[in-house]
Amino acid sequence: QVQLVESGGGLVQPGGSLRLSCAASRITFSRYAMGWYRQAPGKQREVVATVTSGGDTNYANSVKGRFTISRDNDKNTVYLQMNNLKPEDTAVYYCNAKLFTAAYWGQGTQVTVSS
Repeated sequence: QVQLVESGGGLVQPGGSLRLSCAASRITFSRYAMGWYRQAPGKQREVVATVTSGGDTNYANSVKGRFTISRDNDKNTVYLQMNNLKPEDTAVYYCNAKLFTAAYWGQGTQVTVSS
């Protein structure tokens, strides 16, 4: 059974930083496009950042210049470095793995940005 396990969420003050990690198991990680999504209360889930199997990245306009997605194929892990966090970044962050029609989700990790 495929597993995506997120970690690194928490409470941080505005302007602070967090690094999320997502460890994948039971997939050929290097073949998958990986992504981070988030869902705030009362809102739809939205894409935050994605990285292809070849390493190409894409970001939502709201996080460009502040967030960085990266992957380590040796560790089967994808990261999201989040800097200069804002209260509007508060959400549950989900890891996603996608290959053709197969898609898997992690259980989510809460990020709260508040003073």
